[in-house]
Amino acid sequence: MMEYKGYIGVVDYDDKAKVFHGEIINTRDVITFQGKSVDEIEAAFHESIDDYLAWCEQDGINPEKPYSGKFNLRLSPELHREVATAAKKLKLSINSFVEKALIDEINLHRA
Repeated sequence: MMEYKGYIGVVDYDDKAKVFHGEIINTRDVITFQGKSVDEIEAAFHESIDDYLAWCEQDGINPEKPYSGKFNLRLSPELHREVATAAKKLKLSINSFVEKALIDEINLHRA
C-alpha cells in the first residue's frame, strides 16, 4: 500500500506485461497509475493524484475526499437497543462505543 495526500494506492504486478498497475482505493473516482519499477510506480502514483487534484481545480469541482469520517450504519432495532444499552453502561455515546468496538476489532486482526 502507498499513501500520498491522504489517498491510498494498491499495486499489482502483471508478470506477462512486466509492469506494475496501481489504483487509488479510497475514492469512488477512478484513479489509476502504472510503472515498470518501484521508482516509476511511486512517481506515477504521486503524478496521478496531483493530476486529479489539478483537474478538479481547473474544472471548479471539489475533489473527492478520501474519507469524511462519517458513515451511516443500519442495525436491527434489537441490536440498536443492545448497543445503546451497552454504551450507556460504559458511559459512552453510541458513536464512541461503536468507534471503540471497530478499533478493537481492527487491532485484533492486525496481530
